[in-house]
Amino acid sequence: MHNRLIMIALLIIAGLNLSPAWAQDPKTSDDPHAGHGASSAPAGHMNRDMSGKKNDGAGMGHGSMQGGSPPPDARDPHAYSGGYNLGSMRPRLADEHNFGLLLVDQLESVRTDKNTSIAYDMQAWFGRNYDRAVLKAEGDIDGGKLQEARTELLWGHAVAAFWDVQLGVRHDSGVDPSRTWVAFGVQGLAPYWFETEATAYFGEDGRSALRFDAEYELLLTQRLILQPRIEANFYGKRDAARELGSGLSDVTMGLRLRYEIRREFAPYVGIERARKFGGTKDLVRAAGKDTDESRVVAGVRFWF
Repeated sequence: MHNRLIMIALLIIAGLNLSPAWAQDPKTSDDPHAGHGASSAPAGHMNRDMSGKKNDGAGMGHGSMQGGSPPPDARDPHAYSGGYNLGSMRPRLADEHNFGLLLVDQLESVRTDKNTSIAYDMQAWFGRNYDRAVLKAEGDIDGGKLQEARTELLWGHAVAAFWDVQLGVRHDSGVDPSRTWVAFGVQGLAPYWFETEATAYFGEDGRSALRFDAEYELLLTQRLILQPRIEANFYGKRDAARELGSGLSDVTMGLRLRYEIRREFAPYVGIERARKFGGTKDLVRAAGKDTDESRVVAGVRFWF
């Protein structure tokens, strides 16, 4: 029994001094450092880099797996760019571009019981989503002469998804003395899709005014559209030179039916009712003019 224990101990000692056969390289078994270098990988299992070339691991640095030139049949990353290459340029977002619009909402012939004239109402703007320059113009031409006109140059700033505040100047011209005002107002899309404008004006000699305008578009078909519209003007001070009294001055209501041959071009016909009130009515009557009249209109609406 004692002899068997001695033999088992000798076998264990001998096994500890032996190296596993798979850990030795036949070519470097005499090297005291064999099995501890890059050549310790089993035969047939040498590393390969991304280009398919054999790599024994020597000299492998960070990122070497992505090195080398692309294969000759690699797709050109700019093949479908139309010749454009942004490079280091930052793309410009939508609210960094300038846009413009000219809308001639009314260019029409106006027929009353006594006369026929031409009227226009237009608006143009240029700028970005949040800030833009706005031009508004409205007037009447009779006998080739400008009878009455209102022109506004405004700065508009978006304060909500469908609303802009506007600040600028207004100039009234025509056969009567000219007037210049400072303008401040809002313009936008009210609930139930009413296009709305409300503007306050302040002029020389303590003059003040308020203008309200609203319209709605009722689609009878995709091309046939009925447009009711109302406009009202108020003045804080009497201005006899322009036949204007204080308070509510005038109200104009109209109904126009247009057919959009294209969205950008639409002829129309309609009717309109204009009425004077208060001190304005008295001044207009004293000048021998009508204070209440009906009009038949025909014209064209276009934008680009």
